[in-house]
Amino acid sequence: MTDGAVSEAARVLIAADKFKGSLTAVQVAERVTAGLRRAVPDVEVETLPVADGGDGTVAAAVAAGFERREVRVTGPLGEPVTAAFALRDGTAVVEMAEASGLQLLPAGVFAPLTATTYGSGEVLKAALDAGARTLVFGVGGSATTDGGAGMLAALGAVFLDADGRPVGPGGGALAELASADLSGIDPRFADVDFVLASDVDNPLTGPKGCAAVYGPQKGATPEDVETLDAALAHYARVLERAIGPKAAELAASPGAGGAGGIGYGALLLGASFRPGIELMLDVLGFAPALERATLVITGEGSLDEQTLHGKAPAGVAAAARAAGKEVVAVCGRLQLDQSALRAAGIRRAYPLTELEPDPATCIANAGPLLEQVAANIAAEVLSA
Repeated sequence: MTDGAVSEAARVLIAADKFKGSLTAVQVAERVTAGLRRAVPDVEVETLPVADGGDGTVAAAVAAGFERREVRVTGPLGEPVTAAFALRDGTAVVEMAEASGLQLLPAGVFAPLTATTYGSGEVLKAALDAGARTLVFGVGGSATTDGGAGMLAALGAVFLDADGRPVGPGGGALAELASADLSGIDPRFADVDFVLASDVDNPLTGPKGCAAVYGPQKGATPEDVETLDAALAHYARVLERAIGPKAAELAASPGAGGAGGIGYGALLLGASFRPGIELMLDVLGFAPALERATLVITGEGSLDEQTLHGKAPAGVAAAARAAGKEVVAVCGRLQLDQSALRAAGIRRAYPLTELEPDPATCIANAGPLLEQVAANIAAEVLSA
């Protein structure tokens, strides 16, 4: 499609991610729909909230027709939390952030050395108990850097120190790991299709590993980062003694460093790795919705360099461009120039800051501002 007007029989597909801190992906779709219809009351709109595997993934699946299930599990600090997963036709969408995410920590509290992924293992087990034969495991937004050890322990692995006692929670305690036994892992993992959905391809350790790159976001000091990276490297060596060279190969694999190394734990369980947005678009039924659309509206809170590296809007735009569909984007703030947008397959982006330059006001009034932005899109693109 050219840069000219969209045809009068336009059908708009809204496939946007959340505006983090202000609107969920479902709320973004609702506000954009309302704004479009304010300007063009009879416009046909289809909504498909999307996510890239991080926080919001279960909500996107539920909006696409999956059933929401809830289970009480162990939170990142060891306290009980309620976590949700989504289930439809034998496929479960599990989001590690539901059990082990940063959003579960009290405001201003971080636990980079001790936060555990144990609850994520409990959610996976609950999904298997619910009859799932395919597990889509979205990772991102984690409070943890434990290499997935907590998750594996919840699923039957045993990690002992030199005195034969279970090692403590979190990545820091892995420095004391003396032996690992994965023979007790839930045998159902041998019979399910287990897919790791992540928007990062980092290895487990090293300068591009999970501690070095993402530890500071979880409150890790430079000293904590060194401690965690060394502990994770030791963890991989102990696992290599337990299960052979595969442990070292997986530690270096793309995606092993996802969500504080829980990607590594998933790969040890036999998961295959796929870019999160690519996988989620398949699971959510994006292809048939795209076929019906003449214009696609995607977006997220901040369109920036990170967007171009596996985030939801880039995945939506790439798929839409391949199908010859025009794409515009909505966002809170825009940090990409027009050439970068074009290269990503986005004709134009509409940031809230064009209407309200103050970021705090944008966040507080994101809903009404987004409606106005969508009305502007309708006036410019649909009514042209």
